[in-house]
This record gives sequence, C-alpha cells and structure tokens, in this order.
Amino acid sequence: MSLVPTFAITPSFLGAPWQVPGAAPAALSVAGIPLDIGTTNRAGARSGPAAIRQASRMLVDGAHPTRWTDPQDWPLADAGDFRIALGDIAGSLALIEQQAAAIPHLVALGGEHGITLPLLRALSKRLGGPLALVHFDAHVDTWADNFGQVYGHGSVFFHAIREGLVDARRMIQVGIRSPVQREVWDWTLDQGVTVLSGQEVQEMGIKAVARRIHAVVGDAPSYLSFDIDALDPAFAPGTGTPEVGGLASWQAQAILRKLDGIDFRGMDIVEVAPAFDHGEITALAAATIAWEYLAMVAARSAG
Repeated sequence: MSLVPTFAITPSFLGAPWQVPGAAPAALSVAGIPLDIGTTNRAGARSGPAAIRQASRMLVDGAHPTRWTDPQDWPLADAGDFRIALGDIAGSLALIEQQAAAIPHLVALGGEHGITLPLLRALSKRLGGPLALVHFDAHVDTWADNFGQVYGHGSVFFHAIREGLVDARRMIQVGIRSPVQREVWDWTLDQGVTVLSGQEVQEMGIKAVARRIHAVVGDAPSYLSFDIDALDPAFAPGTGTPEVGGLASWQAQAILRKLDGIDFRGMDIVEVAPAFDHGEITALAAATIAWEYLAMVAARSAG
C-alpha cells in the first residue's frame, strides 16, 4: 500500500512537504483554517481547505507559465489545519491568532472570511503597525455586526479598521456589488477605503484596476485577502453568499499577475464551500489564486 494517492501527489497543497511539528516554520507556509460558524447564509466553508488542496494537484506539473518559477523549488511547507474552538467564534479567533503568530509568511486556506481578523492581528503585531490591504470580494465586510453576531464573517474589516490593523487609506476593495445599507457604505468610504465595484472593474479593464491597486497601497507592507465570491457564480458557485455580476476567473488571475512590486506579507483565500461546487471549479479557482500569489512572492524572493 502507498501513502500517496494513486495518480497523484502528496495530499498537501501543491504537493508541498508537510511542516514537521516542532521544527522552524518554512519561509512560506500554507495552512487550512476550517472555521465557518460565523457565516450568514450557506455554511460549508469548513470543508474548503481540503477541497483546495485536492484541486491544487492540477498545478504541479511544471513551472508557472509567465514567472517561470516551479512550485517544487519554493521554500514551501503545508502546516496542516489550524486548531479551532468548536462552536466558539471568539475562542477560535484567539487560537488562530496564536498559531499564525509563529509563521513568517502565511497563505491561509479558509474557512470563512472571519479568519482574516486574527491573521491581521498576528501580522500587525509582528510588523509593529497597520498594513495596506488588497481585498477582493462581493461584499464590503464592514458591517458592525451580522444579525447581532459581532464577529460574523461580514464584520472582519470593520474590526480591522477600528483596531488599527489596516490603514484604511491604503485599503482597496475590488469587485464589490452586494446589497448594503447606505450607512455601512458611507462609513466605509468615510474611513478612506477605496472601493471598486464589480461594474467599475469591468469598465476600467485589467491594467487600470492593477494601476489603481498599486496607487492605493504604495510601498507599505501589504496583505491580500481574496473572498472567492469576488468571482461571478458562473465561475465560483461553491460559496456561501454568491452574488451575480462578479469577475471572471481569468480577470482575477490577470489582475494578480500585475501586482508585482507590492510588498505582500501574507494572504488568504476564503469562503470556498465545496458542497455547492460543480466539477471542482470553485476549488480550482481558489487553488489557482493561491498558486498565483505564491509564484509572485517566490519570483520576488528569487530576485
């Protein structure tokens, strides 16, 4: 018998070696965070990390076709899944922050978008100040609460701004298009956040969107948070809160390929709910987004 699945690779992200418990973390680490108890519509993102790892097997048979860097050469390890506190959002956020604090450069596979808050807390503490933020999403995620739940998945950036984890003047949201209360929208803009709606992205085009992202974040240490529902449901049906009018997967990929030079220090891909997926297209889109990010960071490190 073999521990490696037939016709495949080690069942980690991109076949990367598993992080050895107790050893120093790799320069680049992937970890799953299977939390979805703060979702507001369809649950199921807890199964996202396993689905993204499975789909990533499509991306290991050669080098990235524009950056010419091979995943086999990256200083990458899969740290497995983070521990969470069953049924306890606040307890889970504390555990996630604690585990993320020890990892130099983390790519997190969600899980719901609420996981971003403790990841930003850990990274902001390590860097000693707020981060710039590039946020792809259908939703602004700046509600003060979600149906009375203070730490629901739609409140992550309300808290991140209030806690000083991100510099709102260096925060840009891409693909926003969901229904939203006017006071939530106005509060977000009043903080200094730049918002590009789904329609604006379509009208501006890839190059203009990438230029706007560069202009907003500048040279500040930055974080990338990608909610898979930034993509139109035609390209990512497997998510809890799908919104019509989003980006095509090729558009998101093309924008990411033009973000060279941004000082990214970590990223997450969230809200993949495989129970609602078809043919793994959502999981593959998520895996590809993480792969694009890692290729960008690896190419930067290689000089």
